[in-house]
Amino acid sequence: MTSRQRFTGIRAGFTTTRVPVAKAQFQRHQKVWVEAVGAWATIDRVIPVWARDFDEPVKITYDVGLGREFRGDELRAEEATSVSAPEVDSNWRILRARNKWQQPEDCTHHPFPGTFPVVVTDKEDWGGWRTPGAEYDRAPERIEFQARLIAHAPQLMAIAQGLRDFVAEAPHDAPVELQALAATAASILRSVGSGKG
Repeated sequence: MTSRQRFTGIRAGFTTTRVPVAKAQFQRHQKVWVEAVGAWATIDRVIPVWARDFDEPVKITYDVGLGREFRGDELRAEEATSVSAPEVDSNWRILRARNKWQQPEDCTHHPFPGTFPVVVTDKEDWGGWRTPGAEYDRAPERIEFQARLIAHAPQLMAIAQGLRDFVAEAPHDAPVELQALAATAASILRSVGSGKG
């Protein structure tokens, strides 16, 4: 028996009180209300305080750029708006509408001569997004790109939600770059949900 095994056996007979470890309540780039100051701030750094013989931090403070570090109980997370976002139908698609203002032979420089894109967001093939003819004729490649982007917006939103939720489960385990992406995704999703740009 090694000395380490003997020591472990000796300690096994004693009961020890386990010191609770700290868990991060907030993540980097998250907007929080600072009670002591009475202002909104964004978390710049999550600062864990480590102690010897502990695998996890025993205390966590937050730097919000206001001159000192704050404990988690001094901060409050931004509350989600009570107005929920409308259900998004993921079947947004591009339809081709006939170009009424130009003949196909007059617009051979267009990606699809004689038509222009219309993004429909409704099951009945109406409602959605379209562009004025003069604007399409001026920059058809840009309008085609916008149509594809808008048609895929529900899938991109689902990816952003998944990224935000994934990092929120264990923010201290995620790389800094992934945390920054998740914070950006969360900010965009809040903006989309509130209707404010």
